[in-house]
Amino acid sequence: MHALRHVLIIPVVLFLCSPAFGQVGSQPAAGAREGGPPPNVVFIMADDLGYREIGAFGQQKIRTPNLDRLATEGMTLTRHYAGSAVCAPTRAILMTGRHAGHSPIRGNREGGGWGPEAPEGQHPLPADEVTIAEVFKSRGYATGAFGKWGLGGPGSDGHPCFQGFDHYYGYLCQRVAHNYYPTHLWRNHDVDVLHNNRYFSAHQKVAEPLETDAAYAERFAGGDYAPEEIITELLGWMRAQHEQHPVTPQFVYYPTVIPHLALQVPQEWVDTYPSDWDESHYLGNRGYLPHPRPRAAYAAMISYMDHNVGRILDLLDELGMSDNTIVVFTSDNGASYVGGVDREFFNSHGDLRGHKGQLWEGGIRVPTIVRWPGRVAAASRSDTVSYHPDWLPTLAGAIGAEPPTGLDGISLLPTLTGGLQQVPHEFLYWEFPEGGQQQALIFGEGGRWKAIRPALRNNPDRFELYDLLADPGETSNIAADHPEQAASARRILADERTPNGLFPIKALDE
Repeated sequence: MHALRHVLIIPVVLFLCSPAFGQVGSQPAAGAREGGPPPNVVFIMADDLGYREIGAFGQQKIRTPNLDRLATEGMTLTRHYAGSAVCAPTRAILMTGRHAGHSPIRGNREGGGWGPEAPEGQHPLPADEVTIAEVFKSRGYATGAFGKWGLGGPGSDGHPCFQGFDHYYGYLCQRVAHNYYPTHLWRNHDVDVLHNNRYFSAHQKVAEPLETDAAYAERFAGGDYAPEEIITELLGWMRAQHEQHPVTPQFVYYPTVIPHLALQVPQEWVDTYPSDWDESHYLGNRGYLPHPRPRAAYAAMISYMDHNVGRILDLLDELGMSDNTIVVFTSDNGASYVGGVDREFFNSHGDLRGHKGQLWEGGIRVPTIVRWPGRVAAASRSDTVSYHPDWLPTLAGAIGAEPPTGLDGISLLPTLTGGLQQVPHEFLYWEFPEGGQQQALIFGEGGRWKAIRPALRNNPDRFELYDLLADPGETSNIAADHPEQAASARRILADERTPNGLFPIKALDE
């Protein structure tokens, strides 16, 4: 009955987020095919998914049949990068098409502190930013976002309803999203109370293993699993839109919370993985929540996420929308390194160095798939060097919209459709004011060179250079052997950064 609650009220709440929603469809949207209807777009972003954690990118233990299907029906981008190494800045960069040196959000800055009494939300995206959702709205699209926002709390300028989305459902606050059994989610500006959940902290330890799986569930679970609530709302919104406004194209943004910690997933999913994977319980000593079967739980979370991708694909098929829908799947950064995650067991990054929170390849190279029937070749692969700022100009081009000026991204349509020759990036830029403070650059033909300053806080003179074509694992610093490339990288790193007082890097700001 609880899931039905969402389906029944969606037709009523479709109009609550934006006063202009009743006018959706009043402006003609431009189709990518001459004379045809404009494409729908479903953009799915996993949370902390490692480069090799799905089958299409080499995973051997975790089952992801729906994402593997998506790859066989579309294109895998083998050198696609996140906009940042953690959640909030990646989301801001995706929304605005500007890299971390120009983005208004560059780290996970809290809007009002930590703890259960702190107000929800991270530092808000400014009101004057032009977002990808606003580009879609300018072409007459219905826009919905479902999952984890992280760019502004209730009532702030960064709220998704003030950033181009007609409808929002999920977590506004990343901190609250650490718990998959929260007391509430947000539907537009209103709290949606999850009546079967009680409040508990998502950061706890146990001194010794609990006796049974049920004992863990009693302490660290609830009745309403937020990811299920979110996907139910998403599917209901898509269906209602199609039934009520069949000629209005849809832009669906699905930043799922999975597989971000804590390790929480319904037991029936855990039980699909071998019981002998886990020799010991995770007691919570490295953050987040304990779990009796941490490896199985982590795999189960990813398989559950894959299942939800399949539900979206099935709905597109059912509604006859698949042939005219662009589906993009990516991740916001690399896999985590705390909270019971065993990256070595799952070979989460292959030979890539680093993890979430770092600008090494393992922290920012992410599995990415694009399906667009009739436009993107099935079972194709591309090693075009690209990153999240590219999606705003790419999708703007796909729907016939003019992208905003001042973007750092480029259109990937030539790569995706095999049409005109792809204009490559001159460079890709990152900075991260947390995690020791870091700066990185990929540049040169084929994205050959990677410069990184990994310790600006304590060792600002440390500068390293890698040949990614010969050494993707970043094992051999060759800066001394290539002074010309090192000097070029230093110039670009200095030129591409606009100081941001909210996200300072002392070594770069002085």
